[in-house]
Amino acid sequence: MIEFWELIKESVNTLRLNKMRTSLAVLGIVIGIGSVIALISIGQSSQKSVTSQIESLGSNLITVSPGSQSSGMVRTSTARKTLTLADAEALEKAGLSAINSVSPESSSRLQVIAGDNNTNTTIYGVKSTYSGIHNLKINGGRFITDSDYTSQSHVAVLGPTVVEDLYGSSSYDCIGEIIRINGQNFTIIGITVAKGSSGMTDSDDAIYIPLSTAMKQLFGVNYLSSIAIEAASSDVMVQAQNQIGYFLLARHKKTEIAKADFTIRSSEEMLSTASSVTGTFTSLLSGVAAISLIVGGIGIMNIMLVTVTERTREIGLRKALGAKKKTIITQFLTESVILTFTGGILGIIIGVATSYGYSRINSSNFTISPYSVLLAFSVSVVIGIIFGWYPAKKAASLQPIEALRYE
Repeated sequence: MIEFWELIKESVNTLRLNKMRTSLAVLGIVIGIGSVIALISIGQSSQKSVTSQIESLGSNLITVSPGSQSSGMVRTSTARKTLTLADAEALEKAGLSAINSVSPESSSRLQVIAGDNNTNTTIYGVKSTYSGIHNLKINGGRFITDSDYTSQSHVAVLGPTVVEDLYGSSSYDCIGEIIRINGQNFTIIGITVAKGSSGMTDSDDAIYIPLSTAMKQLFGVNYLSSIAIEAASSDVMVQAQNQIGYFLLARHKKTEIAKADFTIRSSEEMLSTASSVTGTFTSLLSGVAAISLIVGGIGIMNIMLVTVTERTREIGLRKALGAKKKTIITQFLTESVILTFTGGILGIIIGVATSYGYSRINSSNFTISPYSVLLAFSVSVVIGIIFGWYPAKKAASLQPIEALRYE
């Protein structure tokens, strides 16, 4: 035990002789370890945020969108008009066993004005069923009712982000105030509970108005942006999708599924897709960070090789006095491991601090995986051994006479 601590002490003293070189070697490992922890944390945080965002849209949610899935991300104007209010009303009256409720929806981005302030936000035309299907809670006032829909009322429910943009504070009591949407006056009747944002998507940046008012007076359209449907339970999601699909195929007079002019997706599918994408993103980030770890290890090997060259006469003297090959190897390996061990500790601190700072700035979840910390630290020690082995072996293989003659 005494020999071990003497070895550690001697290694530390040797590394302290050239502080700049030691610091640069440690810096490479610090950057590598910090990057691995921070990037994995950010990836996992993004994954949780996206998952939370999708789950907040509603439980057992099925969304029917206009246009076929084969039409891709960019839908033509014709593809956007394939769902109508009549389709949604027919689904409501069909009595399909696997579905609970239906929410026809129409949306568009428009300018909203309140006094001297204005903002550009998404306007959703909805019915009373929207809040239940999408888990939308009201913080103050009320939501759209069937009476508002029937009478085409000019009432609006605002998301917290819109309230912040128009009135400077999300807690401002703006219920009863008048806002102008595309030149038309609307009375604020409610404010929703904040759901939060995910990346570039902000669920709170929205205004909800009666669907009839939106379609006939504001947007001037006779088609829907989507139809949201709540399945009876999570166990019948597939059955619900099949019932909805075959029902709409019959209504649209389509004989083959391949010719469907609509797309059906469940929240489970969206969650699976999002998890797959964010998982791949996290793996990519981890791979990039791992490269910096390897670069840091190569840096340590280069510095240890330089150290061997500089200490050639010392090595020769020690071997001439009876030092064994094993002792020389252990000495240089210990110095290498101390470098990576120190870099690992500092890297963990910096990685955790970076992850925490990112979560605070972006108001996202602060997620640190103990597995990633343990893995990064273990890898740093292994790198110290692997990249320190060759310089240590080279030092131990020097012949005493040749080493003593080295200038």
